[in-house]
Amino acid sequence: MKKFFCGALAVAFAAGVNAAPVHPDSTGFKFTDVKVVKTNPVRDQNKSGTCWCFSSNSFFENEILRKSGKPVDLSEMFVVWHTYDDKADKFVRMNGKINYSQGGSGLDVPYVWALYGAVPESVYAGLNYGEDNHVHGELEAALQGYLNAVNRKPNRRLSTAWRKGLQGILNAYFGEIPETFEYEGKTYTPKSFAESLNINPDDYVAVTSFTHHPFYQPFVLEVADNWLFGQYHNVPMEEMKAIVDNAIDKGYSVAWAADVSEGGFKWSQGYAVLPEAKTDADLEGTELSRWVKLSDAEKEKSRYDIKGPVKEVNVTQEMRQDMFDRQETTDDHGMVIVGKATDQKGNKYYKVQNSWTDKQVYGGYFYVSEPYFLAKTMDIYVNKEAIPADIAKKMNIKK
Repeated sequence: MKKFFCGALAVAFAAGVNAAPVHPDSTGFKFTDVKVVKTNPVRDQNKSGTCWCFSSNSFFENEILRKSGKPVDLSEMFVVWHTYDDKADKFVRMNGKINYSQGGSGLDVPYVWALYGAVPESVYAGLNYGEDNHVHGELEAALQGYLNAVNRKPNRRLSTAWRKGLQGILNAYFGEIPETFEYEGKTYTPKSFAESLNINPDDYVAVTSFTHHPFYQPFVLEVADNWLFGQYHNVPMEEMKAIVDNAIDKGYSVAWAADVSEGGFKWSQGYAVLPEAKTDADLEGTELSRWVKLSDAEKEKSRYDIKGPVKEVNVTQEMRQDMFDRQETTDDHGMVIVGKATDQKGNKYYKVQNSWTDKQVYGGYFYVSEPYFLAKTMDIYVNKEAIPADIAKKMNIKK
């Protein structure tokens, strides 16, 4: 996810967590949950740009809960340590021509699981730098400064020590990765612990919907934080939505990456909508006379002065693609879709689990309208068993 939104918005919200929570009635919306899958508690990324890890970890925690009925709290920073380390290797090998920052992809988590395993949060919290919660600004600056120096090759060729130097920074901030550890009376390695969770990364697929690549063929999604060059299955927009609907109906959560930069994304008020822009033809009388006097900026602001359910954009595949091509839809933030809901007018929403604390109107959850989902979804990640059979066949996915 893009660092600015994944981290900076979390920082901005965290600064105001002590404010009085908004009462649901004061938002103008009254949401009714229709179907909600079992979830673990909301995790807090605090002042770190690691939503990609928090969301994917939460997704897998929900999968473990669904399969075993047992809650587990997995370490995010174990994944972040390995991602920073391997991403640095690729950064240097590519002469600094890829992104190196706090941001990442939801695919980074199964990548780490497959290669290095997993550990519980109680074993590896990654807070080795005098803070009680995650704060990664200094760490990111230190890593970037170090790698930029290495990449300049002041010795004219790379030393054999630079990778150990980077790992030394990671160990100083996060702590050394344990080779073995005790958990619930048993001794594990990270690999054996991951195996004990009964999660096979091969059972999960990433899905997106864009027309600059053929449908029903995987492609490398062109976003800066896809440093793994991970592939995403490409399906029509409505089929991507059908996958989410089927997953929730069958008790599966869905990892969700999306643009959260829109004026209708109202996290503190607990909803995200995509209001239709007003035009002169929509108004009459004194309302029209006031409207025509507004500047374009004032008209745009009024579009997002939301008092309750609004008429939303009728999203098309072409519109969705245009937003991506013009970079109006960007790779901002990772979350988890955990349910369906309606508002007081019967409009449909997805209930979403976030990682920006639980001190919010809906305890860290919020509601995303179907038009917002269709327009602003970057990609989803889901158990392939949750994909409708007819769509899976077209995707050439064998369950």
